[in-house]
Amino acid sequence: MQERSSVGDLADQLRQELNRYSPGGKLPSSRALVERFRVSPVTVSRALAQLAAEGLVITRPGAGAFRARPRPAVTSTGDTSWQEVALSADAATEAVPRTVDASGVLASLAAPPPGVVEFNGGYLHPSLQPERAMGAALSRAGRRPGAWSRPPMEGLPELREWFARGIGGAIGAAEVLVAAGGQTALTTALRALAPPGAPVLVESPTYPGMLAIARAAGLRPVPVPVDPDGVKPGLLADAFRASGARVFVCQPLFQNPTGAVLAPERRGEVLRIARDAGAFVVEDDFVRRLVHEDAGPLPRPLAAEDPDGVVVHVGSLTKATSPSFRVSALAARGPVLERLRAIQVVDTFFVPRPLQEAALELVGSPAWPRHLRTVSAELKARRDTMTAALRLRLPELALPHIPFGGYHLWARLPDGTDESALVAAALRAGVAVTPGRPYYSAEPPAAQIRLSFAAVAGTEEIVEGVRRLTAAYDEVRA
Repeated sequence: MQERSSVGDLADQLRQELNRYSPGGKLPSSRALVERFRVSPVTVSRALAQLAAEGLVITRPGAGAFRARPRPAVTSTGDTSWQEVALSADAATEAVPRTVDASGVLASLAAPPPGVVEFNGGYLHPSLQPERAMGAALSRAGRRPGAWSRPPMEGLPELREWFARGIGGAIGAAEVLVAAGGQTALTTALRALAPPGAPVLVESPTYPGMLAIARAAGLRPVPVPVDPDGVKPGLLADAFRASGARVFVCQPLFQNPTGAVLAPERRGEVLRIARDAGAFVVEDDFVRRLVHEDAGPLPRPLAAEDPDGVVVHVGSLTKATSPSFRVSALAARGPVLERLRAIQVVDTFFVPRPLQEAALELVGSPAWPRHLRTVSAELKARRDTMTAALRLRLPELALPHIPFGGYHLWARLPDGTDESALVAAALRAGVAVTPGRPYYSAEPPAAQIRLSFAAVAGTEEIVEGVRRLTAAYDEVRA
């Protein structure tokens, strides 16, 4: 973190001093900047690269850095109002108009303002990410013979084999495709399995990013309620009969946002119901590697218990590593695999080979199991800290389920609480929380919020965040 700060500080300083040089004028040498600002050569190089990316300087190998000549101002005189008609014209003929609404996704992707406690994050805090191990893996991967050549369309065989072993059952490397992150894999799965205008069954509540994928593809999400034991099989069967859907998307392990784990007695029933309906189950196994220290043995993926090709499995490395480490698996058995492969090739060609090679280096290193153990212990401590702080300061918030994996709590607000007002008041108080409304494809049964404990710096920040949330709650309920 210190190195990043030094790069930004140096770039700011150099930006302020550019007026000392005429356009085309040469800046001090890298060695002079190192000595003057007492920073490393890497910091100087990165700061100059940042200014070059902004178009403020030009770097010439062997010659140095020069102030760029100002670019002429461009004034826009065009008229883009025609697009409003063009983008909406197709809606009249579509059975289910496509809507592109990323607000639910942005709620967990957008960085809050400085000083705000990030209870809305969807990824590990940088202090929990295996940055050193990832950097070493990427460095080793870049030196592998052929590392920059085109990979097989389906992914590197060794990486496909590693993902297949993690799934288990009858899934082998031949049934696995390497994809560019879980969001991309889910998009491929829904495009392959459901035509535009079709219904798709989803858990309620569920991950907003999946709802956004479905709606952008012109699909109609049909909610199926979940409880602490996962989706309710009876309601799932009713939904298949009533809607005629041929796809059900679920998260059997540490469901987002409830944290529920599909109960053992429901697992086989869900597969049977889908098979009888002639439907696929898209299993989003997104946080299997974020299990807490006190969880005990985990159930196998549904795909491992499915001999008939009902399950299309999605698993990812991203949540356990970094938002930029976008490597995932898309696994299926039977003819559907070829359709998944074709759509993925059309959309993305393939996952960059250096990233696949780096993934292999990472998961094969001694640092990988150490990282998972560290994260497992830290997430438990953070979960317990947040739970205790909420019960002490905000006993009015109901916590129907305390999960043993994942990175957040799902809290129900007292009846009559204005969810939007609380979210806004919390941000004013210095803590960002995620509203519950985007997690529902229909009207929500109550006001709720999701509170992440993985994206903050540590337990002290969790306690402070709950204190700020309490102040916001008192303001809204006054």
